[in-house]
Amino acid sequence: MKYTLLLSGLLALLLFSNCAETASTPASPTDDATSQLTNQEHPIAIVLHGGAGAMKKELMSDSLEAAYLHVLDSALHVGYTILAEGGISIDAVTSVITILEDCPLFNAGKGAVFTNTEENELDASIMDGNTRNAGAVAGVKRIKNPILLAKSVMLNSEHVLLAGEGAENFAVSQGFQLMDPAYFRVESRLQSLRKVKEADKKQVNTHYDERLKASKFGTVGCVALDKTGNIVAGTSTGGMTNKKFGRIGDAPIIGAGTYANSKTCGVSSTGWGEYFIRGVVAYDISALIEYKSLSLAEAAQLVIHEKVPALGGDGGVIALDAKGNISMEFNTEGMFLACQNSAGMKEVKIFH
Repeated sequence: MKYTLLLSGLLALLLFSNCAETASTPASPTDDATSQLTNQEHPIAIVLHGGAGAMKKELMSDSLEAAYLHVLDSALHVGYTILAEGGISIDAVTSVITILEDCPLFNAGKGAVFTNTEENELDASIMDGNTRNAGAVAGVKRIKNPILLAKSVMLNSEHVLLAGEGAENFAVSQGFQLMDPAYFRVESRLQSLRKVKEADKKQVNTHYDERLKASKFGTVGCVALDKTGNIVAGTSTGGMTNKKFGRIGDAPIIGAGTYANSKTCGVSSTGWGEYFIRGVVAYDISALIEYKSLSLAEAAQLVIHEKVPALGGDGGVIALDAKGNISMEFNTEGMFLACQNSAGMKEVKIFH
């Protein structure tokens, strides 16, 4: 156990140094800026996640936990500062998610998990709550920040979802640089894949192996409400370890992994994607608010703690509404979370 914790500590330090390069913490908003927010017609709020799963506090080294919390807090400061200085929600969301995509601690971008054929296939989506416009990409292999390509699909094409080679051809037409696939390789992710494949060979039921079950999760996402009252939601992921046959989860599916309606709420999901697709989870939360007049908290709790488990799935959501209320619901042992609003709420956590 001591040897394992030592290795975890060394890994945390290596990953932390990498993430620190991409997520420098800006100065916090001044007291004057904060006081001015209370006089705004619309509140501001932001919430982000780095995935949910079967992680246990007693099995996570202090150094690794500290590394996660630092990156979450740094990304939160970046996003909230954009909003506090009058920036728009789409910029806050994409800025936060690119930080998490560039950090190998999370299952998105640089830290993406591996497919059965030892490749990285990336998915992302984004939605604007005012216009209900949306963009998404699935199965891309050479895009450094898939959330930015999803944004480009939303703003610069007549389509919503582009996949694979076609999405990368569109990326080139938009001036994106295609990365060498080696950029995405993180050795710990590759070892996780090989453990899963070895368990499959031995016919071990990996669903109940907590170490392997945890590898199903790690999606990142962000939802933001700006001073104009617009809500934007975005999600990005490397998907599920050992996925086969071009499997696509909920992250790039509008209504399942991502949804935004400025009249109701914005949502980003993380968990077992097949069940979140079947439950149309992100839209379901919005619909419960719109058609049953549930509060944001009531809607998120009902979906995550009753409806998703009834289907056999698990995971979590982050959500916020037009009043700046924030919900962070998960039915797993942990979820990487951070949030802040102009009413004075701020929280960064991993466990219940």
